[in-house]
Amino acid sequence: MQIFDSELRVLEVLWEEGEIRASQVCKVLEKRVGWNRNTTYTVIKKCIEKGYIERKEFHFVCKVLISKREVQKQAISNLLDKLFCNSNMDFLNVFLEEQTFSEQDKNDLKEMINHIK
Repeated sequence: MQIFDSELRVLEVLWEEGEIRASQVCKVLEKRVGWNRNTTYTVIKKCIEKGYIERKEFHFVCKVLISKREVQKQAISNLLDKLFCNSNMDFLNVFLEEQTFSEQDKNDLKEMINHIK
């Protein structure tokens, strides 16, 4: 699954707003990124075709069918495959060397490591 940035913008609106009419999605994206109505409807149609969104006929209400967490997991999986040859350790080494962590963050990370399956 590859979700394009344009599709992600539509999904973000639906994750934030819940089930809303396509016309409302248009209004939000016009304000956020300057999209016109045709652009938004085209992207919504692509999302429907890919199974990310369900269209309810009455007033063209859009319902998101994929969770934000699913999209995040898939994006990480794609990144691992593309840039790190599926090596979690290579990814973590690069990620961790570039970050600054508070003591609470460090404690949380230790706790997460202790609970790895």
